[in-house]
Amino acid sequence: MTSQAQIDDVLAQVDKGLDQSLERLFHLLRIKSISTDPAYAAECQKAADWLATELNALGFDASARPTPGHPVVVAHGPAQEGPHVLFYAHYDVQPVDPLHLWNSDPFDPQIKQDESGRKIIVARGASDDKGQMLTFIEACRAWKHATGSLPVRVSLMLEGEEESGGKNLPPFMRENAEELKADIALVCDTDMWDRQTPSITTMLRGLVADEVIVRAANKDLHSGMFGNAARNPNQVLADIISSLRAPDGSVTLEGFYDDVAEISPELKAQWQGLGFDERAFLGGVGLSVPAGEQGRSVLEMLWARPTCEINGMIGGYTGDGFKTVIPAEARAKISFRLVSGMDPKKIRAAFRAHVEKMIPPDCSVEFIPHGGSPAITVPADGAFLRKALSGLSAEWGKQAVITGSGGSIPVAGEFKSILGLDTLLIGFAHVDDQIHSPNEKYDLESFHRGIRSWVRVLAAMAE
Repeated sequence: MTSQAQIDDVLAQVDKGLDQSLERLFHLLRIKSISTDPAYAAECQKAADWLATELNALGFDASARPTPGHPVVVAHGPAQEGPHVLFYAHYDVQPVDPLHLWNSDPFDPQIKQDESGRKIIVARGASDDKGQMLTFIEACRAWKHATGSLPVRVSLMLEGEEESGGKNLPPFMRENAEELKADIALVCDTDMWDRQTPSITTMLRGLVADEVIVRAANKDLHSGMFGNAARNPNQVLADIISSLRAPDGSVTLEGFYDDVAEISPELKAQWQGLGFDERAFLGGVGLSVPAGEQGRSVLEMLWARPTCEINGMIGGYTGDGFKTVIPAEARAKISFRLVSGMDPKKIRAAFRAHVEKMIPPDCSVEFIPHGGSPAITVPADGAFLRKALSGLSAEWGKQAVITGSGGSIPVAGEFKSILGLDTLLIGFAHVDDQIHSPNEKYDLESFHRGIRSWVRVLAAMAE
């Protein structure tokens, strides 16, 4: 149990030590930990070693653990009564290309002002995910400096391959599952709802992705010599693709919605109260008409409903000019975003059965899987969620909201499937942070108040 006086002392320490916190962030941002490029392997090791050193200095038992790829940093605070939280973030970053579009050196962090006058930290990794990661570590530092201890038991797992597929993290988690046991997982790699409204993402859609190859003749054919007589894989694939959605926007696979539950009236009402501008959302990308299931709000479509999307199509001649050809094969890459309750294996099987039923004589089909993961939903009445919401609300002076995400964050699913942990996704980024793009930034306020937010969340966890 922590007192308000203790919390106030820790928050004062955050404010007093902000310049030093920024110095540490800038040091980490200067390390070129690009995980996908083998030329930067030493830089990834350097980042992992720096983090382990910093955490050891704070009283954690920390080390950079080797994997077949880049290290995973694991750190454990002292055992104590109360809940045990496991914090996850990643220290690797995306490549900086195209370099000529950056307004400054991507690995020379700078504080600038944006068009509105807000102070921003500009560097690769400022938002994704080094700035977000250090909000938590600096909160732990403030607790240690102000009170000598943390209010709850804290462990950290910091990955070095999130931006390059993260293939070595699941086996690492399985091999170290006993050591990584905790009561709740915390992830700082998401956005706020708006600049003054903190949020916790409790719904992540799952994913099933398949590549489909339809083949007919044993070579490309002249359309004048073989047209009408020969089956055209482009036409076959086009028919299959057009059959995947009904005119009302729903997906037509047999059993697709069998395990899809409606969101609660309370959550639907909260989303309606967020002030989300559907017209502006679509208008920002040059569109105006929602294309999903009719009768659903856009937020429902994005966060709480499954989908089917055609991500790529190719077949025949696609170069400049024209070539009258009937191709021997046609390909498409098709993905499904899943919601809670849907089984990726069941959806993949339903999709393949649907396709196979539509393959005519003289044609064959091949499927190439490209990943599958279930959706994740955190119970809306969970004690840790309620406590985290209260801590965020206290810092920002505004009720924190529960949001969903249309995307997929595999580590949240792995926490559940490997460690049995629910995950709270709490982040302080903004949609305009330009992550993965030139001139990536993180608001100085996001960094400062992100640290203060974690101070309050950790205190709330101890209640």
